[in-house]
Amino acid sequence: MLKWPGIRRQREDAPAPARGPAAERLELALLDGLKGGGRAEFDALYRLYHPRLWRFLSHLMRQPDAIEEVLNDTLLVVWQRADSFDGRSKLSTWIFGIAYRKALKALSRQDLPVEADAADEPADSGPGPEQRMGLAQLRGRLKAAMAELSPEHRAVVELCYFHDMPHGEIAEVVGCPPETVKTRMFYARRRLRLLLDDLAGHGEL
Repeated sequence: MLKWPGIRRQREDAPAPARGPAAERLELALLDGLKGGGRAEFDALYRLYHPRLWRFLSHLMRQPDAIEEVLNDTLLVVWQRADSFDGRSKLSTWIFGIAYRKALKALSRQDLPVEADAADEPADSGPGPEQRMGLAQLRGRLKAAMAELSPEHRAVVELCYFHDMPHGEIAEVVGCPPETVKTRMFYARRRLRLLLDDLAGHGEL
């Protein structure tokens, strides 16, 4: 039985790791080793993708147990079907596409509860009390507004702003034309503006 490497969950608001050609080459080298059954390569790939996929899925699903299940199912597919990656897209696009499809299936099976607001999380050290309060309120309003979007709209916002993917890559992940991605982004941004204004006006977190 395949055992997953131990990963400590990162905060959702932690910045995504820098991406670039060197990182992509490393990931492809790890996948090549994985195709040969390399467990060490899989462990390394798992550690690279766990925080990125957790962040992406947490904005789609919100429920920790379901997120972890989908995340592990996604990386199990990577383990079992590494040979199916044909290189026509980035490896990250392929992996995020698997995660997106599995998340939508999980959401369609059950009504997943929403996790506690970010305002309930411990504040970061560094900024003063007023700054921390302001950041907590902003995170809380953004989190509440994101929760009101459809999973399809949350996905394009998350991939664009938090994973720095261009519209073409997002289209490959979510399985739709680039023009549809642009349309979803337009409506998602408009909806977020309305929701954030409304939440700010009511003084909600």
